[in-house]
Formats: sequence, C-alpha cells, structure tokens
Amino acid sequence: MQAVNLFELAARQAQWLAVRQSAISGNIANANTPGFRAMDVEPFENLVAGKQVVMASTHPSHLGAGTSQASFGVKEVDPKTPILPSGNSVELEQEMIKAGEIRRQFELNTGVVKAFHRMLMMASTG
Repeated sequence: MQAVNLFELAARQAQWLAVRQSAISGNIANANTPGFRAMDVEPFENLVAGKQVVMASTHPSHLGAGTSQASFGVKEVDPKTPILPSGNSVELEQEMIKAGEIRRQFELNTGVVKAFHRMLMMASTG
C-alpha cells in the first residue's frame, strides 16, 4: 500500500468529480440523440482502494507524502440498462439524481479541505 496525502486525495476527488460531471452533462445534452449510450466513470472508491492514509517523511525537517497517479476513464453505463426505441440509454431522472450527488460531493470535498486547512493554520500559528 502506498501513502496518501489528504490534500492530494481531495484534489484527486475534485478532478474525478469534474470528469464525472462532464460525463453526466454530456448524457443530459444527448438525451434525445438516437443511438447515444449513457456514460459514467468508475466509482471513486474503486480508484483509492488499497491505499492507506499515512504521513511519510521525505526530509527530516519536512513532511510529505507519496504521489498516486489515477486516471478517470469514462465508460459506458451498464449495457443491461433499458434502451429506448431510439436506441438511446439515457434516463433523465437518473442523470439528474447523479448531478445532484456530484454537487453534494463537491460541497463535502470543499468543506473537508477548508477544515483541514484551518486546522493546519491553527497548528502552525499557535
């Protein structure tokens, strides 16, 4: 297992959320396009599985962490989903629910980063 920096993890999740938001908005934009197949990204939990959150020292007077490289590939949603007569697999209700989830996850991510930033600032300034 490799170490994960909490700020790096939050930044990685923000990148993942941006990619997912783009995929979902593309689904909504193509809801009436014949033959369009709904797209989504792999769940974030799958991307960070097997990593542990620990601090690693890179220099005796500095704290740092290992870096993790993850790619967020957009893939077709489960091919078993119902297909409309036009050959389209986008369900607007589901896509709107996903868009709301993404917004809530962005807000949570931002709140966590702000809290850790405040904590570090208080610890460093006394």
